[in-house]
Amino acid sequence: MSKIVVTGAAGFVGSHLSERLIADGHQVVGLDAFIPYYPRALKEQNLAQVRQQPNFSFHEVDFRSDELRPLFEGVDVVFHLAAQAGLLRSWSEFDSYMTCNVQATQRLLDAITAQQSQRPHFINISTSSVYGRFATGPEDSPKEPVSPYGITKLAAEQLCWAYAAKDKLPVTVCRLFSVYGPRQRPDMGYNIFIRALLNGDTITIFGDGEDSRSNTFMTDCVQGLVLAMQQPDKSVGEAFNIGGGEEVTVNRVLQILEDLSGKKAVTKAGPKRPGDQKRTLADIAKAQERLGYAPSTGIVDGLRAQLAWQLNA
Repeated sequence: MSKIVVTGAAGFVGSHLSERLIADGHQVVGLDAFIPYYPRALKEQNLAQVRQQPNFSFHEVDFRSDELRPLFEGVDVVFHLAAQAGLLRSWSEFDSYMTCNVQATQRLLDAITAQQSQRPHFINISTSSVYGRFATGPEDSPKEPVSPYGITKLAAEQLCWAYAAKDKLPVTVCRLFSVYGPRQRPDMGYNIFIRALLNGDTITIFGDGEDSRSNTFMTDCVQGLVLAMQQPDKSVGEAFNIGGGEEVTVNRVLQILEDLSGKKAVTKAGPKRPGDQKRTLADIAKAQERLGYAPSTGIVDGLRAQLAWQLNA
């Protein structure tokens, strides 16, 4: 049994990861600041199941200002998922993105490397947005983010590598590609589409609907993160794309949701949004070869699961 810290544990990915780690027999310490990007009540619901587990403890902590060092004593692994997400709002709320994504990461790294004991494995959760408008290549592709969000996440990656060099901190970076499934954040595309479809509301399609994403179902995403943790001899010092390996357009997603729900989407056209990626297609060859990563949930089954969750939420 390892002692593992999960930052952002009340979030979409963090809550699922915490449940998986507990199920695998680990002791998990969840940390979250409950930044009001979306309602706290939804994050509390994310934690409802895992809070019942005896091997899970939780601390509400603001990584930008609170004392952090005691939280990392005796810790074997840190999954750093806490971040201010979302492309569009990063243009108008840059201070929040800078402090939550850059300053908070620097303070976490400072707190961890201040420990005199052995350094924990620090797994930094990043995003395909660091690649820019076309995220289709391997991990050593040029990093050309086109949104403040992507820029701050790339800065967080670079901080991790700097601390790895200075303090011999074992670091792995995992770049996630369009994660979806039960508990998806309410500001994310598929949640918005399903909610509007069920309520008969109008869905705005930004651009021509042919922007594409390489979607990653939640259980596949979590499996990729766990594999990186389980094989530090293969993952430390490396970055990995964690994606679903299946590319679909916005128009295709809406068609699938119409078929699954039996409802017809009402849509209207809107302008392209600044910072949106035109195409993402996760090149997961490195994760497959080094970690044995093999995503198994196709887009139809994944959307079916998310639709069922939103119907019952």
